[in-house]
Amino acid sequence: MLVSLNWLQQYIDVSEYTPEELAEIITKTGIEVESVEPVAEKVTGVVVGYVKSCEQHPNADKLSLCQVDVGEETLQIVCGAPNIAQGQKVAVATPGAVLPGNFKIKKTKLRGEESNGMICSLQELGVDEKDVPKEYADGIYVFPEDVETGADAISLLNLDDIIIELGLTPNRADAMSMAGVAYEVAAAIDGKYELAEEKVPSAEEKAEDAIAVEVVDPEANPYYGAFVIKDIEVGPSPLWMQNRLTAAGIRPINNVVDITNYVLMEYGQPLHAFDYDRFGSNKVVTRRAKDGETIKTLDDQERTLTSEHLVITNGEQPHAIAGVMGGAESEVQDDTKNIILEAAFFNPAVVRQSSKDHGLRSESSTRFEKGIDPNRVERAGKRASELLAKYANGTVLEGVVSFDKLNRSEKQVTIETGVINDRLGTDISNEEIKDILRRLQFSYKEKGEKFTVSVPTRRGDIELFEDMLEEVARIYGYDNLPFTLPGGASQAGGLSLNQQLKRKMKAYFEGAGLHETITYSLTHESKAPMLVSPEIERQAKSPVGLAMPMSEDHSHLRLSLLPELLTSLSYNVARKQTDLAYYEVGTVFVSQEEEVTTQPREILRASGALTGTWLAHLWQQEKKNVDFFVVKGIVEGLSDQLDISFTYEKAKLPQMHPGRTAIVKAGGKEIGFIGQVHPKLQKELGLKETYVFDLNAEELFSQYTKEEAFQAIPRFPSVSRDVALVVDESISAGAIASTISEAGSPLVKDVQVFDVYQGEHLPEGKKSLAFNLLYLDPQRTLKDEEVEEAHDKILTAVKDQHEAELRG
Repeated sequence: MLVSLNWLQQYIDVSEYTPEELAEIITKTGIEVESVEPVAEKVTGVVVGYVKSCEQHPNADKLSLCQVDVGEETLQIVCGAPNIAQGQKVAVATPGAVLPGNFKIKKTKLRGEESNGMICSLQELGVDEKDVPKEYADGIYVFPEDVETGADAISLLNLDDIIIELGLTPNRADAMSMAGVAYEVAAAIDGKYELAEEKVPSAEEKAEDAIAVEVVDPEANPYYGAFVIKDIEVGPSPLWMQNRLTAAGIRPINNVVDITNYVLMEYGQPLHAFDYDRFGSNKVVTRRAKDGETIKTLDDQERTLTSEHLVITNGEQPHAIAGVMGGAESEVQDDTKNIILEAAFFNPAVVRQSSKDHGLRSESSTRFEKGIDPNRVERAGKRASELLAKYANGTVLEGVVSFDKLNRSEKQVTIETGVINDRLGTDISNEEIKDILRRLQFSYKEKGEKFTVSVPTRRGDIELFEDMLEEVARIYGYDNLPFTLPGGASQAGGLSLNQQLKRKMKAYFEGAGLHETITYSLTHESKAPMLVSPEIERQAKSPVGLAMPMSEDHSHLRLSLLPELLTSLSYNVARKQTDLAYYEVGTVFVSQEEEVTTQPREILRASGALTGTWLAHLWQQEKKNVDFFVVKGIVEGLSDQLDISFTYEKAKLPQMHPGRTAIVKAGGKEIGFIGQVHPKLQKELGLKETYVFDLNAEELFSQYTKEEAFQAIPRFPSVSRDVALVVDESISAGAIASTISEAGSPLVKDVQVFDVYQGEHLPEGKKSLAFNLLYLDPQRTLKDEEVEEAHDKILTAVKDQHEAELRG
């Protein structure tokens, strides 16, 4: 809501406050002020000038030589505006004036003729292009004839105004009007405001003789009032009204439309004017539309209606979508003489449905959707009739023709001083409660400490005790509410072990060069079963679908993080980003039910996807692309961080490369997999070689037992031994390494594979695995005999368990 301070000043005196002070007061009473901005940059030296003569410039076809009376003197000014003419009153920047952008006006010569100032367009005075009336969009602005020559043009154009933008919450529909804001400000500063009574001059002819009203669906339209105004003269609205509409962000059009928009902003009540002679009937009928029925709206769009939409008709064809937009056929035009003025109350849900279905959001529909004051509907029609009589020279027929089933009763809310003090921790007296109710202009009945408050219908947001409690608190002043520290023993907050490990995991991935992503938990049904880790697949019957998905692409809960990670890779590769490494730590959703009736189980996973170049040291002629061992190295690094041993088993998984995929195990349990995405899927996604990993973070956290402790640097030397073993090609190096570690414990501290060989000099179906073994006792120097004994023990163990032989 944009609030003009100059306009607000017409209702309540706020002159003793600066705009910033007023904004602070409004914010402290519960409505956030989002900005305080001037309408335009500061401009000086601009006055109203009267063009006494306007002749062709002797040396330029597109320039005019004007003699302009500015009050105290007549200035010769060269003007290039196409619409300049003798007899106009225009905005003149006199020599010495300063326009927006610190543009200073000086005496000059244009094509040999002296020019003592500048005749200005609205844009040159700082008015936004969208707020300039169409007739002045390409030329200078022309004031009405009754404006005084020499007057301050900036003040007349309201360019010295300040706009306060309110950030209204959905419940504060009452503040979506200048009257509502005036009530709010009056309560905040303890001022006085009351909506003035309308004074409608009426003719002897009665409105009921010219129009009839019928409402078919009272629930959707409990009140419809029709005013009839005859013999209007369509033209420009008064300058002050144009200024106020512009300040509110509404472009002036003509006096009839401007008056309906002005009352909309003043009262918060939408109105609509129909051309009586183009309406095609002397009867207004509101009804539900017929399925397939069409209407051409004011934006020249043909719109198809359904039975969920409410329409205003002439008994046969629609002339407006109720509360949303009028029809083009009965639009007020320059030759309009007689109008039907609609003031109605439409069901918010009906207006919201029509607005949503047709993609039309307007000032009118927004207010109907949030709720309007039922006691202000007819008054708004009277106010518009009053203005149409005054500024369009219309004749208002006596009375309003209406259908009225509208509930205008005030809600009753009971509050008690003691209960309020208990809730707020305050010591507010009965007298202070009464003063707050006076400031809010709420009537009440008092009985001891109990108040029965009658809530005005303009405040539709107040229904419960808690609502009134908030009113008391905000007018009393949130700054005046006492505060205390919590009593009793307190304990410093901290992270749980799982939270610490999750942060440690993320820090490791980022340190390894991966970038964190956060993808949707919802995915397309076809993506949900993709790249699911085997241990998850065994637990999940099928992906969990949503009852009411927001779109087909987000209809199911994910079983894996990888599909969306690959989609992110594909998106960025398509935009020329070739070297990418992403990770995500998030939950998947597992249900063992065919038809899900209970909440699915959430399992925390850590997944990654990498493609492109991993390492590039061009000055050393060194370049390495992402491959299986890069991803395996990242996973190994995580095992070191958590001090959990991983083993790997070759595997064939759907949508993964059959020769470059491995299951990852920890503590004898499957915790995920690593490998290359299947080339076919890579091609579908527009990716080159892409590698992924997917790990069960919850299982890793459950196996974490490490306690941080100091470990001294060994004082005694270690012994390194290499051993090459010939084994069956189906046996993994990880299995051999585990056996070596177990058999050589506690002297073997580290086992590393450094060579794998198959081919010449080895039997078919066999391979050679070479390991480096590190022997160490931190307490003493090892003897050769001890090392030999442990080494022999290891060779015996690998032979017994894996039929491994020393390579000769």
